[in-house]
Amino acid sequence: MQISICGTPGSGKSTVAKILAKKLGYKYYSVGGLRRQMAEKKGLTILEFNQLKEDTDTEFDSRQKQIGEKEDNFVIEGRLSFHFVPKSIKLFFKTDMEKAAERVFRDQRDSEKRYSSVVEAMKEMQERMDNDKKRYMQRYGLDPYREMQFDYVIDTTSLTIEEVADKAMKIIRWESGKKTD
Repeated sequence: MQISICGTPGSGKSTVAKILAKKLGYKYYSVGGLRRQMAEKKGLTILEFNQLKEDTDTEFDSRQKQIGEKEDNFVIEGRLSFHFVPKSIKLFFKTDMEKAAERVFRDQRDSEKRYSSVVEAMKEMQERMDNDKKRYMQRYGLDPYREMQFDYVIDTTSLTIEEVADKAMKIIRWESGKKTD
């Protein structure tokens, strides 16, 4: 089974994807994690990396497509994973922007710019989403935040990580049951 997790920043995508992969005994792939590593190697924040004029997408996009064509039993988390792994169960996580900014501010990653406030985090997150949307619309004609492209949408605003993982597991069990009927 192939599972793609996409969504807004701060919605719990990475954390839940890791939990699901572990519970299912599946491989875990994080496109954002790979992009952050490449940005760090260049001495850039992820926002700066995403704004580069050079093509930073092709390598990651073809890698996702290759994974979807050649592998099974994995969880992949990335903005366009639903598109490049079309046979996946497509989950979209969304959350209120202020709540997301609070989460991102509280759990800042070492590989990203350090935010001095929740307001700064919210501003940068919105810039990042706008940049992603513009980049992917130009390249593929896709808005990565358009919910109707996904099989299931989970609003994580008022849920704990465990509750989100439980909801996602119920969906996965439901989908796997449909495939064996």
